[in-house]
Amino acid sequence: MLVGVLMGLSLLSLSIWIYLIAARGGFWRARERLGGPPGNLPEWPSVAALVPARNESEVLRESLSTLLRQNYPGPFHVILIDDHSEDGTADIARQAAIDLGQENRLTVTQSGPLPSGWAGKVWALSEGLQQAPAVAPAYEYLLLTDADIAHDAFNLRRLVAKARSNDLDLVSQMVVLVSEGFWARLLIPAFVLFFQKLYPFAWVNDPAHGTAAAAGGCVLLDRRAIERIGGFQGLHDALIDDCTLAALIKQKGRDGGGRLWLGLTTAAESLRPYHGLQGIWQMVTRSAYTQLRRSPILLAGTVLGMVLIYWIPPIAAFYGWIIGAPPITIMAMAAWALMLLAFLPILRLYKQSILLAPLLPLAGLMYSLMTIDSAIAHWRGRGGAWKGRI
Repeated sequence: MLVGVLMGLSLLSLSIWIYLIAARGGFWRARERLGGPPGNLPEWPSVAALVPARNESEVLRESLSTLLRQNYPGPFHVILIDDHSEDGTADIARQAAIDLGQENRLTVTQSGPLPSGWAGKVWALSEGLQQAPAVAPAYEYLLLTDADIAHDAFNLRRLVAKARSNDLDLVSQMVVLVSEGFWARLLIPAFVLFFQKLYPFAWVNDPAHGTAAAAGGCVLLDRRAIERIGGFQGLHDALIDDCTLAALIKQKGRDGGGRLWLGLTTAAESLRPYHGLQGIWQMVTRSAYTQLRRSPILLAGTVLGMVLIYWIPPIAAFYGWIIGAPPITIMAMAAWALMLLAFLPILRLYKQSILLAPLLPLAGLMYSLMTIDSAIAHWRGRGGAWKGRI
């Protein structure tokens, strides 16, 4: 009986991987990228950057310096919103601007008390949005970027040129995340792969497709688009604020639908290290159950799906080999091979060894456990804990 069950599961897993490779927007190819020459426009629009910051003293000087040194021909102003930091974040920001001689390019403001029902980051962005007309009255685009993101000198030019040339409401980059140490080298590229599988970038970038997503570390937003959705009020309680914002923009765009572009880049990177497995675990558990709309049914379906897609191929392959059942082994190994194929492009982007590709089932196991732990944290009243807030 067990042989028959594994035969059926191996065939189902292989069928799923054939679908994923052939028919899910080519997510695994990682073709949507923004880089290369900075581009040229006849006239460069005004941009205001909103940087929400809460206790960012470890990375802020470096990240903010890359923003203030942007080689951008048009008007550009940075608004840093200090979200009740306790480590001198605001003073570090001001001193960084002074050291670079860019005091006129930076405004530091303090966010008000966090209203009930608002997520901290979204409230800080909303507070910054209120300041933008005063310091950059003619701004046409908002750059939303996290306080731990470093940009190369031409990144803003690329973003604006992409948005302007293609008449886009939102342009977002999935920045390079720190991948040092064994667990980060395996799990961070896998995280990007899983995100691409959940939100195929080609579908996000198709105005006719309903899929919407963004990567919150770096988002360029047309001023008219944020005005159409009424500012940040519509996502005030969102922990996954980037994808919620993208969905609102796509739903309420011009002529019935907004135009998005989401892609990968090596021109912007996170400066925040993940301290071993625990650091990645905390990142994922903060919002994984929220991504599943806090539904036990979706949680169960997700875990079963991960078992079928990532665990069954290696288990069935080894079992089939041990008992001498070639059909099971062949189907399971074929599914495992397609899994490996899907992982290679993102491993190359992150300059990691291809020897990590066969370990994707291990990454799937770890992310399954993190998702379960995220649900347990929610049930215990600790869901969404981040920087001292629940």
